[in-house]
Amino acid sequence: MALVRPFRAIRPTPEAAGRVASVPYDVCSTEEARELAAGNEDSFLHVIRAEIDFPAGTDSHSDEVYAKGRDNLAALVERGVLEREGEASLYLYRQIMGDHSQTGLVGTFSVQEYDEGAIVKHEFTRPDKEADRTKHVLTLGAQTGPVFLTHRPHAGLAERAAADQQRDPLFDFTAPDGVQHTVWRVEDPAAYVGAFAEINPLYIADGHHRSAAASNARRTRREAGELADDDASHHFLAVAFPSDQMQILPYNRLIHDLGERTPASFLEELAGTAGVEAIERDAGPEPGGSDAVCVLVAGSWHRLKLSAQADDPVSVLAPAMLQDRVLGPLLGIEDPRRDERISFVGGIRGTGELEQRVSKGEALIAFSLPAVTTEQLIAVADAGKVMPPKSTWFEPKLRSGLLTYSLGGDQ
Repeated sequence: MALVRPFRAIRPTPEAAGRVASVPYDVCSTEEARELAAGNEDSFLHVIRAEIDFPAGTDSHSDEVYAKGRDNLAALVERGVLEREGEASLYLYRQIMGDHSQTGLVGTFSVQEYDEGAIVKHEFTRPDKEADRTKHVLTLGAQTGPVFLTHRPHAGLAERAAADQQRDPLFDFTAPDGVQHTVWRVEDPAAYVGAFAEINPLYIADGHHRSAAASNARRTRREAGELADDDASHHFLAVAFPSDQMQILPYNRLIHDLGERTPASFLEELAGTAGVEAIERDAGPEPGGSDAVCVLVAGSWHRLKLSAQADDPVSVLAPAMLQDRVLGPLLGIEDPRRDERISFVGGIRGTGELEQRVSKGEALIAFSLPAVTTEQLIAVADAGKVMPPKSTWFEPKLRSGLLTYSLGGDQ
């Protein structure tokens, strides 16, 4: 069973929601965050990327920056931009991006279930990023960014969510990127709690470091002798979406160093490893299948047909086949997380971004990958395995600041 619990959210007033809501902390650089928040003192980026309120070059992991985030959160409450709900609630959060729509349930979920593996992971986490989010949670006394969970569809839950979406929303605005965000307070939280008790398991789609930080924060409080049975740290903020509503985009690759090879000689080498065919320009550089990857060399796109080295849920993924057949054996890129010869571009930027970066000389070649499917993600998680690094790019992104979970009393 999946445990979900209502909570007393800290949220913007309906009039302020569009000004407050921000992109997540981890999808923009400090300078991008500074630009996005320029002229908007209500932007939640002042809470989750508080280094933007310091001079350029300030260490974003300094004690002063975390403390500034805490102070900025308190200031938003003091100015009446944010207010605390009078009672614990659950919420529906719908996002519309072009023709795609997804609606998830916002609540607090069990850290114990996460620790025991009932909330299933598919990625490794980095200790430095875990430490950053843990310190942010403990300093602010709040979880400011929801984890993105998914679960297999549940008919009763879908019917109830559809009915609740006929009511007047709490928020409804369109962000600068054109994505519409709508939030409803649900009418009968107990009905959703009952429906989730029939769901098993939950899967982490996006937010592995936020999940780990919630677990770390609870452990820290326990070790300090501060963890009561009803402590808010036993739960973490998340939005749970049905798996049939998720949208996963590709996560593409740029290669910055080919060693002694030229791009042309590397293409010849590739031809000896995998089937290579030129792509007509008007056909578009789309892979065209889960076993195909496109490579941009000297201004021209080519399609590679790859094969898996083993029959398991990870090996059949395009990022794994590219790593196992090309990046590792041909280029010696064994650890793509840390190797400076490779970088990654989210599929939301399209293949035009790859062409632009290569034409500017920022990369020598680029790989366009097919998107991993939701079914593949679940298969990897169910097998107890992990995805290759940078395999999934979820869109639309959850906005931060709409619903914050305080770790103070009266949850």
